[in-house]
Amino acid sequence: MERVTLEQLLMATGYAERHGESIFLVDPHWTTTQRAQFDQICATKIKATDSHMGWLCIPTGGSSGTVRFARHDEVTLSAAVQGFCEHFNETQINVVDVLPPWHVSGLLARVRSAMTGGRYLAWDWKRLEGGESPALTENAPWMISLVPTQLQRLLAQPAAVNWLRRFKLIILGGGPIWTSLAEAAQEANLPIVLSYGMTETAAMITAQQPGEFAAGDRSSGHPLPHALVEIQKDSSVQLARAETMGIVCISGPSVMRGYYAATTMTAKFATADLGRIDAEGRLHIRGRRDEIVISGGEKINPREVEVVLRATGRFLDLAVVAMPHAGWGEELVACYLAEAPLVQTEIDELVATLPLSGHQRPKRFHSFSAPDWPRNAQGKLNRAALRMAILAR
Repeated sequence: MERVTLEQLLMATGYAERHGESIFLVDPHWTTTQRAQFDQICATKIKATDSHMGWLCIPTGGSSGTVRFARHDEVTLSAAVQGFCEHFNETQINVVDVLPPWHVSGLLARVRSAMTGGRYLAWDWKRLEGGESPALTENAPWMISLVPTQLQRLLAQPAAVNWLRRFKLIILGGGPIWTSLAEAAQEANLPIVLSYGMTETAAMITAQQPGEFAAGDRSSGHPLPHALVEIQKDSSVQLARAETMGIVCISGPSVMRGYYAATTMTAKFATADLGRIDAEGRLHIRGRRDEIVISGGEKINPREVEVVLRATGRFLDLAVVAMPHAGWGEELVACYLAEAPLVQTEIDELVATLPLSGHQRPKRFHSFSAPDWPRNAQGKLNRAALRMAILAR
């Protein structure tokens, strides 16, 4: 894709702003503080060579409360699309897009369709969630990208499930899939493809092949043809052996040029995620290394605790976060979305039955109503907002 074509596509979204030589995608849901951060970032000048190589600035990190921008361009995005097409052996990408255009997944849906001459259909998520789905032409293979919470809500609607069965691929990303959701999707016979990617890699970097999810695979799949995924031991440069947990590192032509107004990235991008590569070359994500909690000297992965709690079926949505504790350093707090909060006796009985060791069990539970549950437009949970809400109680 030529730069001028990509610029036209960006400006047509209505969520792009040109500042100097760079174009920034802008999230309309930013808080006043985040907008101020953006204004300060735009006021920071970068070298002309950096603006030429990495002129497209895509927001990342908003769910943590701090805005920063990954710098991409027509080269990195074209590489991502080419790898996508090769991986799925597709020459024309027809997309129903329910993700916001200021998010990398929503942007890449547009770019894939434009680069391959496919059909592109933007559809409002709230309309789809409310039971209104667009008609799909019978003679075209369609794809849709969803995050796990979106899939969960659609699975509760029989008409939506029937509509989803008409897709060739339902690409699931943006967060881990929990066991009960995976089982429900498999039972519904949906063409799910689990994937892994991020803003810094121009979206998808690994993905399953069609049929692998239905066969019971719950990995994030194999690397796409344009990507090299390696596991690094801790913070050293030494690579880990197969099946060994470590830092997920990614290199390839779709990796960002760097963060705006920051030191240019090296060719290999060390993510914040922990994972392993199995003997068949499939990536398994365990969680974020910056979320590992140390409570009373014990290391705890809160995502593993979330999986256990979700499996109880007692919560509409749930997150486990770390809060400061005078005696243990940190403690686990379970935040959950519910129509009515659990009473303390229910919580005590539930915790007693969990297959968790003592240090893994949340010490407190906080309920939230739907209006206060901080998921953004692409379904990502704002854990920083949850922590602030807990401190305010």
